[in-house]
Amino acid sequence: MNLFKFGAAALAMATAFALPVGASAKSRGKVLVVMSSAHELDLRDGKHYETGYYLNEFVVPYRKLVEAGYEPVIANPKGDMPVMDANSNNKMFFDGDDAARADALKYAQGIAQLKHPRTLASVVAAGTGGYVGLFIPGGHAPMVDLLKDRNLSQILVSFHDSGRPTGIICHGPIVLLSTLKDPDAFVASMIANDGKANSLAAGWPYAGYRMTVFSTGEEQQLEGPNGLGGNVQFYPVNALAETGAHVDTVANWHSNVVVDHELITGQQPMSAPEFGDVLVAKLKARTN
Repeated sequence: MNLFKFGAAALAMATAFALPVGASAKSRGKVLVVMSSAHELDLRDGKHYETGYYLNEFVVPYRKLVEAGYEPVIANPKGDMPVMDANSNNKMFFDGDDAARADALKYAQGIAQLKHPRTLASVVAAGTGGYVGLFIPGGHAPMVDLLKDRNLSQILVSFHDSGRPTGIICHGPIVLLSTLKDPDAFVASMIANDGKANSLAAGWPYAGYRMTVFSTGEEQQLEGPNGLGGNVQFYPVNALAETGAHVDTVANWHSNVVVDHELITGQQPMSAPEFGDVLVAKLKARTN
């Protein structure tokens, strides 16, 4: 794969209280959209990769939520503006349609709350009872902060315990590690490859769940000079398998969406349209 970097455009100025792009005054319910505050992924051998959210993994499902009548509410750890992974601003993730890429970028620029998200701590303090669903887009950024975020852990468990739809795509499912008793120790064990990770996963809420995540084969394709430019510290498939998940992946760069109980997971950017449709269907089945 040849991934070409594009400079991320500045987000358009708008009031923080405006409705999401395309939203109507009457909402089917609020959907919490959790994003990362990370800008850089540490790789092995001291290398780094400038990361963020993936454009199509965020915009495609987000737009489907809005068009279905749901009201997305964006939050992240720091309450700062999430950054876009420049490599995701590429027509290859929109079936080669550059007009669709440009339209998605313009759409993201029009989301006022993307510039002023809530903090995860404020969401926890207010409670999650006012949300009908949860959506977490991918990119490598969640592997930096969300996988160990204790506020996100509380949010995820509240959706898990209540059975409310929880949609997570690409690298996003790695955030489920935050619900471990000691995610920091688990991640350290995965990086060290010391064989202790499985024992550290006892009591994980999602043990036995079927799910998908960015595959090892796909990650290895990105680790070359045209992608990450180095090796990730551990592969998401391996980490989730160590926790007790049943990880189902398909051939590289083919759409794959897995549903188990309240959890909807998508494998990679090519899964975004199907993932968005399944998430909306799951929400409608619960909220109608």
